[in-house]
Amino acid sequence: TAPGPRSYTTLRDEAVKLFNSLQQLESERDPVPLMQGVLQTCLDLPPLVDEIYCQLVKQTTEPPAPGGQGDLHYWQLLTCMSCTFLPSPLVLRFLRFHLDRTENRFPASEMAKYACFIREALGKTKGRECVPSLEEILVLMQRQEMICTVHCPGAPACSVAISSHTTAEEVAQELVSRLGLSQSPNLFALYEQSRRREQPVGSATLLADVLTRFE
Repeated sequence: TAPGPRSYTTLRDEAVKLFNSLQQLESERDPVPLMQGVLQTCLDLPPLVDEIYCQLVKQTTEPPAPGGQGDLHYWQLLTCMSCTFLPSPLVLRFLRFHLDRTENRFPASEMAKYACFIREALGKTKGRECVPSLEEILVLMQRQEMICTVHCPGAPACSVAISSHTTAEEVAQELVSRLGLSQSPNLFALYEQSRRREQPVGSATLLADVLTRFE
């Protein structure tokens, strides 16, 4: 099941817990569940989004081993954050400065590649209903896209590459083009089907959120 609301204490206590999670992240062999937990807390407690952004900027500034595993784990979480939440304008300016500085100091490095990816993501992120699924986090750590399989009536299933920002309308339009239905007078939409129900997916809905609900 997808992550859901949890029981929380005060914002101060939760901020301390998140800080401890970030410290643990540096040496974590499988960082994906921990990353998803941090993202879920930020989704449930929006005031902590800026705090985590600032902590991640701090952790990726003058790291003991630039480009090492621990450093890259922080960059990977920062990547996931950028595809899920927008920070406040002040923190966003601070973050963009950090990204520029990293690219200038470590050109062609993995950190610079993450910085470039994050900058592009921040220009597209509008907020999420769900945190990234475990699968989405894995592909974001590699700066790649997910493959979404759509079953079309009367046609073979289609595989579509999507990002964290791809909407249902964009996928529907691509499938209409692939199937040669661009001149059809009919309207097309995506449907989400589970054991209990089948319902249309809103045109502006992010497919990544739908996949998280399936997870």
